[in-house]
Amino acid sequence: MKTLFQYNWQVRDDWFTWCEDVSEEELLKKRVGGAGSILYTLFHIVEVERSWIHFLKTQQDSGEPPFEDFASLEKVKALSNQYHTEIEPFIMSWTNEMESQTITVSNSEGQSATFRHGEIMRHVIAHEIHHVGQLSVWARELGREPVNANLIFRGLFE
Repeated sequence: MKTLFQYNWQVRDDWFTWCEDVSEEELLKKRVGGAGSILYTLFHIVEVERSWIHFLKTQQDSGEPPFEDFASLEKVKALSNQYHTEIEPFIMSWTNEMESQTITVSNSEGQSATFRHGEIMRHVIAHEIHHVGQLSVWARELGREPVNANLIFRGLFE
């Protein structure tokens, strides 16, 4: 599981690099499907990862900062780096014993459910992979090659 987080971080950094050659107008343009725009999707990926890990660590919802405060590529990259520094120690200290610990989560409609920590961790991994697929579709719509999403050849198992 730690390797999949590392994979997601590498792919995310590759997307940030990919975005450097795209105008801010294109990065912010509303698109069909997904989270709405390329830049907002990257912000959303970063924020969802941080919020779930924060919740597992503290059992408190920290709230999402407004996207308008981070609506540039450099600001989203900086936020990603900041959050990465905050959550990486938790992820890298993951143990098998943590898998079955439970936490109760409530949604905005007042419904609650109990989940295992391992289930939430895997949700976070899958969430990013899902949105990276949307970024790949949008890249092709722009006539550009998307980021390579292969797990192999990334040096993660060396």
